[in-house]
Amino acid sequence: MIRVFPRMTSATPTDSLAFVGSPGRNFPDGPVRISVTFSWDIPKALQLANEWRRWYDDVRIGGPAFDDSGDQFHPGKFLRYGYTITTRGCPRQCPWCFVPKREGKLRELEIKPGWDVLDNNLLAASSAHLDSVFAMLRHQKRSIRFTGGLDARLLDDNAILRLQTVPIERVYVAYDEPAQRRMSLGAIERLRNAGLTQRQVGCFVLIGYNGDTYDAAEARCREVYEAGGESFAMLYRDETNSPRNQQWRILQRTWCRPAASKAEIRKSIMGSRGPHGRVEGAGNRRDNATVD
Repeated sequence: MIRVFPRMTSATPTDSLAFVGSPGRNFPDGPVRISVTFSWDIPKALQLANEWRRWYDDVRIGGPAFDDSGDQFHPGKFLRYGYTITTRGCPRQCPWCFVPKREGKLRELEIKPGWDVLDNNLLAASSAHLDSVFAMLRHQKRSIRFTGGLDARLLDDNAILRLQTVPIERVYVAYDEPAQRRMSLGAIERLRNAGLTQRQVGCFVLIGYNGDTYDAAEARCREVYEAGGESFAMLYRDETNSPRNQQWRILQRTWCRPAASKAEIRKSIMGSRGPHGRVEGAGNRRDNATVD
């Protein structure tokens, strides 16, 4: 099967039957499937479908952007080898999330090997499924990433114990709105207390949604650092990917790269120093206590 993608990302397959964009000169045999992840790529994908139909009769288009619910996961097919998905859907009904609409309630899939877990809500799965997932992860030859994120509401003692059975590259939680502050920052604290470093604990911070402000968004990102995690700002986009002003984009870029975030933290610390070189209001704390 020829797989076609509108854009190249870190997850795009790179085998000989995976193409980004228009057909090349050497055309392999097989049906063509165009996979679209982002809704704003739909116009480009429709254009690609017309181009590929000049050479192939069986050209179909689909993917998350077309509300596909997702069947069993096949490693390397639409995601590069190393990624795995062991569940589809989510039992939550968060207003900003498309997952429940697209994939429905949580479904447990046949477990396929991989070291980067993309499940939307892995911890909502049954205990038996989680046991099988972590058994698979312990056989991987790479440190494990939970890029799909772990639900802070479900990050209990059992989840922590399971995480401690595998080598961790990075675990992500989410801080989507101010009401989640205590829960999200508490999850970061639990992960740090379990022995993970700041570099290993990432937090997706949703910014730029209706009613959000620059100051409030930046404050949430700073709170993540102060709690012991690394902020990864996610700029909210609706189905049309409506334009955002430059200030939001600068804020997002600053707080989605750890090096830039640390530089921003250090700059603010230096700016708040008093005439004797101490941080105003810091008492006897280390000046860089929040930056690992």
